[in-house]
Amino acid sequence: MADASLQLPPGWVAQWDETHQRHLFIAFPGIDRFDKPVDQVNGHTQWDPPTEEPQQPSIQGPPPASGKRRQYAAGQTQAYYGEATPAQPSYAGDQHYAGATGAAAPGQATFFSPAEQQPQQHQPLQQQQSQTPWFGSVGAIGGNFTGGYAPNPAYNQPPASAMADQFSQMSIQQQQGYGQKQFSLQTVNVIGAFLDPRELLSPPPEIRLPPGATLSNSPTVNADYTYQRCTMNAIPTTNSLLSKSKLPFGLILTPYRSLNKGEESVPLVTDQVIARCRRCRTYINPYCTFIDGGGRWKCCMCNVANEVPQMFDWDAATNQQGDRWSRAELNHGVVEYIAPAEYLARPPQPPVYVFLLDVSQQGVASGMLATACRTILESLERLPNGDDRTKVAIVGFDVSLYFFTIPPGSTESTMLVVSDLDDVFIPRPDDLLVNLTECRQGLEALLSRFSEMFQDTHNVGSCLGPALQAGYKLISSVGGKVIVCTASLPSLGSVGALKNREDPKMLGTTKESSLLQAADVFYKTFAIECSRSHVSVDMFLFSSTYQDVASLSCLPHYTGGNTFFYPAFSAAKSEDALKFAHEFGEVLASPIMLEVLMRVRASRGLRMASFHGNFFVRSTDLLTIPAVPHDQSYAIEVEIEDNITSPFVVVQTALLHTTAFGERRVRVVTTAYPTTSNMSEMYASADQIAIAHLLANKAVERSVSSKLEDARDALTNKMIDILTVYKNTMTASGGGASAALSLAENMKFLPILVLGVLKHVGIRASSQIPSDLRAYAQTLLTTLPSQMLIPYIHPTFYSLHNMPPECGTIGEHGVILPPPLPLTSERLERHGLYLIEDGQTIFIWVGRDAVPQLVMDVFDLPAYDALRGGKATLPILENSFSQRINAIVNKTREMRRGPYWAHLYVVKEDGEPALRLWALSFLIQDRSEQSPSYPQYLTQLKERVRIRTE
Repeated sequence: MADASLQLPPGWVAQWDETHQRHLFIAFPGIDRFDKPVDQVNGHTQWDPPTEEPQQPSIQGPPPASGKRRQYAAGQTQAYYGEATPAQPSYAGDQHYAGATGAAAPGQATFFSPAEQQPQQHQPLQQQQSQTPWFGSVGAIGGNFTGGYAPNPAYNQPPASAMADQFSQMSIQQQQGYGQKQFSLQTVNVIGAFLDPRELLSPPPEIRLPPGATLSNSPTVNADYTYQRCTMNAIPTTNSLLSKSKLPFGLILTPYRSLNKGEESVPLVTDQVIARCRRCRTYINPYCTFIDGGGRWKCCMCNVANEVPQMFDWDAATNQQGDRWSRAELNHGVVEYIAPAEYLARPPQPPVYVFLLDVSQQGVASGMLATACRTILESLERLPNGDDRTKVAIVGFDVSLYFFTIPPGSTESTMLVVSDLDDVFIPRPDDLLVNLTECRQGLEALLSRFSEMFQDTHNVGSCLGPALQAGYKLISSVGGKVIVCTASLPSLGSVGALKNREDPKMLGTTKESSLLQAADVFYKTFAIECSRSHVSVDMFLFSSTYQDVASLSCLPHYTGGNTFFYPAFSAAKSEDALKFAHEFGEVLASPIMLEVLMRVRASRGLRMASFHGNFFVRSTDLLTIPAVPHDQSYAIEVEIEDNITSPFVVVQTALLHTTAFGERRVRVVTTAYPTTSNMSEMYASADQIAIAHLLANKAVERSVSSKLEDARDALTNKMIDILTVYKNTMTASGGGASAALSLAENMKFLPILVLGVLKHVGIRASSQIPSDLRAYAQTLLTTLPSQMLIPYIHPTFYSLHNMPPECGTIGEHGVILPPPLPLTSERLERHGLYLIEDGQTIFIWVGRDAVPQLVMDVFDLPAYDALRGGKATLPILENSFSQRINAIVNKTREMRRGPYWAHLYVVKEDGEPALRLWALSFLIQDRSEQSPSYPQYLTQLKERVRIRTE
């Protein structure tokens, strides 16, 4: 009998049955994690000897109110970590912590805290089984390890001194051959280096985190770089090292980017269980660690231990015990929470739209008013209105203000006129802001006849300032969007009136920067007032003369809105009407974040120093954004305050916002970066796209606060600083003379991107650029996401007449585009057909010797002489070449994020000089006006570097 018992699995006993003269095998109960009895195997007696097959226990029930430390069955945790070597099967009652020796005792359950593993996993399986079974091994995840802290002595595991320091574990792991993958620095000579423009579409250098950095082996633990990217993917440990490298340190954020077809949406946590650090308020993420048997978690930024929320391990959907490791916040770098009641200072606001429409003679004559009304009418169905709470108001303005009341369910509306512009009041405050669903018929009827009501007007003034005040008073109590469509310079009212201050003699001089600053302080102070009430302003500007874009763009700048500029707009031109209708409709239909508060947190030693973009800084690191539209970008400069001792740092952006359907949410974007004390790793990990993006934002700020010349000098000096340091520290020539201009291979596009900024309309030296065009270009430089900003400063150049036969046809990933060419006119042939575009404008360049058949196939004209240059729409003809070119044009317009619709211009080689020079200015490798060619620019950089290193 005794021998039979010794050969049994744990939890079984054998009893000799005298009647049947054989052993009866009996399973006896154990205790589960919630102190409830449970059979260890199958809860019955049997004659047959029990088998060794493992069976996982079913553990259900809500978490206990006592808040005991959470532990996990060893089998579950090992399966989660995915060891290459299978662990010994574990039952709920196989083993337990039984004193200092760790001896197993039958009848009690063994549970395991994953964060408390120790590096014993990689011993042979037989050796593991022969030793005292304690679950402290480090789980391998594709070569990485999940580091942890020494087990709590209360659990009678090996003492804390064994491996109390998580980073010492990393050192041991590296000794075992599982160390951090190092960066490999490759140097190129940028003079003569081949630049394939397609490389600009490549992702940034890999983020190579040290072993043990993350809890999860999910590929999405780091936020995708399209949400958040850094200028370096290896962060220096000291500020002196950062200063010595001369590399800019900053973040590029696009937290509410649109999703391409096939992309997964941001994971949503619906149980309203939000774990945050009690000191720094960081949200739990894949870089935190669990301690004390899983009952507490350690913040990855400030290292404070926090209690795990009581319901963190409970699945509310199934009403049973959940799997902690499947929670979205532990597996994804971008996640959204449905905010609980304590995150709501007031009920979530509904989407509210106030349309301020210019009904003056200029607005009517240009066709702007009719196009705007038609677009609003067609977009009513597309306005965010998921919960039928959306409200709309329409206000006209010229020399007076025109309000409209619409009774629910009626098709009639009443117009109320306010002529007192010095003391604006709302005539019927409760009837002007109407529910979209209840008053849909009345809104449609009003919009259908709105432009006709003012078609005979002769009023030429614009009281935009008082109109803005009226719109603000309508919605200041709830917040929302004010959308302005204006076709003339504001000229009336006690506030907001502007004068034509453009002086052609100032263009290209040191005084030109004054034209890029707001002329009236009202636009900044009013914008800040709007921001405090969660009111956002979008500006659609149409004036054919000076409109002071610099002043009017202050409103979107401080309220999180967008500015759109349509110079010389005429709805009689179908291209103008189509562009405005498309962009206006996309803005109205796009989802938006409302009443947003954004904060960026980082690990100890890092500080957010300055911010660029459309927002208002409420405090040192808290940004107020009344509305965040799709694909708006922000740039943040980062400083190193204290030396960094940790092997990696974490940056987390959190946006508390209201969705368009009335739900309060928190979007959290988390990225971790390794630290380094090696300058070569800093250069090898540098993200040239993020660096160019940050430098463009800084150049715009410098041009407004100082002079355009200072902004250009700062860009070139930064480029020289980087090249000089690289030559002195990363090359064999060091301070000596060299024929090469050396730079890291992953940064080889940086000089031409900087040159692209220097030659951009917003920055370049010229006396021919109107201040309105320059101011609008600067608003795009500071708001476009990287995917759109890079072609905006480094345009794309295609040859169409000799493109491969598959180009313009449908491939695996959509329309196949031609291979891009270097941006130089040396590639232009007299018989050729080319496409040049920057995301905002498309040029079709036609050589003077283009054969008649090509002109016929593309333009349906008999010869080159019959072709007219200028704004155009390509015909779709019954030939494959025409269809392929139209497919390429459409793909070019649609492939990038954002609401923008690029105008298309046909440019004849010997056509209108102004249009020809505009198109050639996109070829940034050529010399133009006061700007050098790309080879000349590199020569200038090389000479400046030589002087500094002598």
